[in-house]
Amino acid sequence: MPASNILRLGVKELRSLWRDPMMLFLIVYAFSLSIYVAATGIPETLHKAPLAIVDEDQSQLSARVTSAFYPPYFTPPALVTQSEIDRGMDEGRYTFALDIPPDFQRDLLAGRQPTVQLNVDATRMSQAFIGNGYIQQIVGAEVAEFAQHYRGAAEPPATLAMRVRFNPTLTQSWFGAVMELINNVTMLSIVLTGAALIREREHGTIEHLLVMPVSPLEIMMSKVWAMGLTVLVACGFSLVVLIEGVLRVPIEGSIALFLFGAALHLFATTSIGIFMGTIARSMPQFGLLLMLVLLPLQLLSGGVTPRESMPLFVQIIMQAAPTTHFVRLAQAILYRGAGLEVVWPHFLAIAVIGAVFFTVALGRFRKTIGAMG
Repeated sequence: MPASNILRLGVKELRSLWRDPMMLFLIVYAFSLSIYVAATGIPETLHKAPLAIVDEDQSQLSARVTSAFYPPYFTPPALVTQSEIDRGMDEGRYTFALDIPPDFQRDLLAGRQPTVQLNVDATRMSQAFIGNGYIQQIVGAEVAEFAQHYRGAAEPPATLAMRVRFNPTLTQSWFGAVMELINNVTMLSIVLTGAALIREREHGTIEHLLVMPVSPLEIMMSKVWAMGLTVLVACGFSLVVLIEGVLRVPIEGSIALFLFGAALHLFATTSIGIFMGTIARSMPQFGLLLMLVLLPLQLLSGGVTPRESMPLFVQIIMQAAPTTHFVRLAQAILYRGAGLEVVWPHFLAIAVIGAVFFTVALGRFRKTIGAMG
């Protein structure tokens, strides 16, 4: 009977989800367009940065420096006067403004060290950070070659042989797509289970369950398996069709092993969703509570910033979060092709954390059901 009740109640949850168009839209968006945008929306390198040049020298060297900037890193340089720089940067038309002073070539050939001024709009953070280094390298290389009267760099006394593992081309979309998938698995599992419980309370159907011969454990288990299965199916479909198929991200390890780890992770996160659903009294309250819980789970799990870069006490605290271990096993399996003999500690940690969260959530759920009864 308990297994039959859990199965039938879970089917009821799936039917209720099917009749909720907003939740269906959220699931489809989270595992399709959201992942595609995260993988392709942020340029991997400097791309079409607007540049203005003030050429006060009008020499062969200044012309050579001006012609060194070209797409796709920069837009064709806009030749402006010095009085137009401030206005152009205030209006946001230029990220960089390079001012080549008068007598630049003559001073260089005379052995003096002329100064070229570079103005940077630092509000465009990614372009400013990357483009600043690009411009310094380009100007330095052109000036050095002009002074040496030939192109080419001197042979260094030692060379560095670099071997890039797991992502040979340093393609950012490979990382962004998988990390967005991991984050959306966490988000959707918490949202769906918490919303399912709040929806029962708002629609009054929770009272119907109270008069049925079912226990709080059966009710909670039905929501966990139904919402977890929904997210797991969407995750597997997105991984195979979108990430592997459309985005061409090479998956090195076993997809089945990853999905098994995702199922354990869903056991923990759906329990968190149930617990939050018992605390919040409405969907707006649940949304506010979700921000307080979801942001630390995602930002401090190691998916955005390496855990080694975080303070030690944050690393210790986040060991109790299932997302920390899920990110590590997902990266090990999907990127590095690790097997169960490598990631089993993370599987065990997620299972233990999930059991703790499930027990706490069940106790809170029973108390809430008892108060309503």
